[in-house]
Amino acid sequence: MAVDALDAKILGLLLEQPRTSVREYARMLGVARGTVQARLDRLERDGVITAYGPRLSPAALGHPVLAFVHIEVTQGHLEEVAGALAEVPQILEAYSTTGGGDLLARVAARDAAHLEDVIQRLVSLPGVVRTRTEVALRERVPHRMLPLVETVGGGPAPAG
Repeated sequence: MAVDALDAKILGLLLEQPRTSVREYARMLGVARGTVQARLDRLERDGVITAYGPRLSPAALGHPVLAFVHIEVTQGHLEEVAGALAEVPQILEAYSTTGGGDLLARVAARDAAHLEDVIQRLVSLPGVVRTRTEVALRERVPHRMLPLVETVGGGPAPAG
C-alpha cells in the first residue's frame, strides 16, 4: 500500500499531536473531516497504523535497567521459545534475527540483580542454548517514526 503525501501529513500529525481530534486534523490540513477519517481507517486496515496508546517509560515504572539479550535456540524450537518469551513480563519485545543469536529481546529490569534473575529464567527455558546480554547505558536516539514518515510521503509533515 502506497502512502501518499496526504497520508504522510496525517501520520505526521498523529505522531506529533496524538491527542488531537480528527476534526482538528482536518482543519489543520484544510480537508474534510470525512477524508481524514477515511484515510485513517484505510491506514489501519492496511496495517500502517498498528496501535494507538501512550508510550510508557519502563524507568518510571521502576525498571530503569534496559538490556538487549541475544538468545541462541536449539534448532526446531524457535516458536516454542518465542512463545515462552511472551510469558516473561520484563521482555518488552523480541525479534528473530540473523547473526550471533536466533532471537533478540529488549528487557527491562529493576536493577542488575533483577536483570540476572530474568536472564536465568530465560536460560532455563527449554530450547534455549545460551544468552549474551548487553546493558544499555544511555538512550541516544529515542524511538521515533516521524523522520521515516517524512521520507515515504514525499515531504515533511506540517509543523503545526
